[in-house]
Amino acid sequence: MKPKALCIFFLGLMYTHAEGQTDSTNIKSYVDQIMIRVNLDTNLENFTYSEVNGEDIIKELIVSVNNKTKTSLSVDYRSISATLSFAPRFFPGNNDNELKGKSSYTDFRFRFFPKRFIQTVYYKNVKGFYVENTQDLIPDWQEGKDKYIQFPDLRVQTFGGSTSYVLKKDFSLKSIYTQGEWQRNSKGSFVPFLDYDLTIFRDVLEGRKSKEYQYNIGANIGYFYNWVIADKVSVAPYLTVGVGGKFTNFRDTQEDGSKGPKEKAQYAVVRGSGGLHIGYNSDRFLFGGKLNFNATAYDERDNYTVENNNIYGLIYVGYRFAPPKAVKNTYDKIQKQVPIL
Repeated sequence: MKPKALCIFFLGLMYTHAEGQTDSTNIKSYVDQIMIRVNLDTNLENFTYSEVNGEDIIKELIVSVNNKTKTSLSVDYRSISATLSFAPRFFPGNNDNELKGKSSYTDFRFRFFPKRFIQTVYYKNVKGFYVENTQDLIPDWQEGKDKYIQFPDLRVQTFGGSTSYVLKKDFSLKSIYTQGEWQRNSKGSFVPFLDYDLTIFRDVLEGRKSKEYQYNIGANIGYFYNWVIADKVSVAPYLTVGVGGKFTNFRDTQEDGSKGPKEKAQYAVVRGSGGLHIGYNSDRFLFGGKLNFNATAYDERDNYTVENNNIYGLIYVGYRFAPPKAVKNTYDKIQKQVPIL
């Protein structure tokens, strides 16, 4: 997905004691507690491919996955946060297979917190897409009666990560990302970060297989603010912007079954994200919600633009408890071999 220019504008600011927690002047840490957290959110795949003439859009193709809601289960302990996300079929909007085709979604994500760094690695696998704006492409098409244009064999796999660094020592980005800490006083900080991934697109159209590799890397800067409005309630807006590069390698199968020639290309990418987090925190229970947006865009050719934009909401609820001795002892043994943990 690619554009001639991207402008992103964001305005937003508008009882038992937990054992083993460690406190500092500005940040309360739950590093020695296990935290289990369940999320529900709508952050799923959506791509827009546009043919443009100057400032006018001549033709637009919006490709989406047939899942509207996903759920995530996270487990945090010490310096590690692990998350598994998937899209249950029993949620409304996740099972309209007859008209939109079948989709599947899985996401594994790990975060590590060595000092002021935050390191994220993840794997995402999505298969089965449909064209949201089918009515713009097929005359007399009727919503709710006719099938959408579908790409049932389109599969997108992503292996990626990001590396962030919090510039201000007494600011807790962890309290926003995973709720593994609690910021006592209102603070903000700039956070530079790198993101990088390898994405593999596979598809089969009319018996012809195609595969494209995309290598992405970006440099970004964000500002995060944690506004503590009560002892147990905070509001945290953020905004990030960045630039990067996309390198593609495409090959399809010819009609005679032989491999076609490789097609390579490079693109400049602009990106941005923002959001607002509202959370409640106690030593045992926590819950809250987030509203976020992500946007990336690049020009594929002089008159073609590709974008991957989404606005999504998230709600979460979590619980902390002291770890069993077996978990604590096992982690201590691993930490001796891997001190960064």
